Amino acid sequence: MIKTRDTSDVFDSVVLLDERLCQEGFQDGYKDGLVSGKEEGREVGLKMGFQVGEELGFYQGCLDVWNSLIQIDPGAFSSRLQKSIQQLGDLLGKYPLLDPENEDVQEMMDAIRLKFRIISANMGAKLEYKGYPKSSTQGMEDI
Repeated sequence: MIKTRDTSDVFDSVVLLDERLCQEGFQDGYKDGLVSGKEEGREVGLKMGFQVGEELGFYQGCLDVWNSLIQIDPGAFSSRLQKSIQQLGDLLGKYPLLDPENEDVQEMMDAIRLKFRIISANMGAKLEYKGYPKSSTQGMEDI
């Protein structure tokens, strides 16, 4: 009977050791995951933020050119088109650049893109944001 008891104690200690090592492994993995998750999140956020800023800059640049043309020649665009250009400016001005956690950013970007397409179509121009070929991916290939 003593042998059975000793065997039971050995198995209990093996089970306890296994559980303790699993817990330690989990804790180590969790800590490492937090660190690498933050780093990866920062890199992805930087890339996505750059792409959004680049696209918004494209639309703002077009808006600036159109507004300059309107100042030089107020009759260059119809009043309807001028109103659309002003609405695009309003949309761009309302975009929450300093509030990345705003839940409405995607809807706002969709509205900006739509307004831009409407203006381009009304001008008879084939303008489209395609992204700068090198800047959006340069140095971020591994992300």
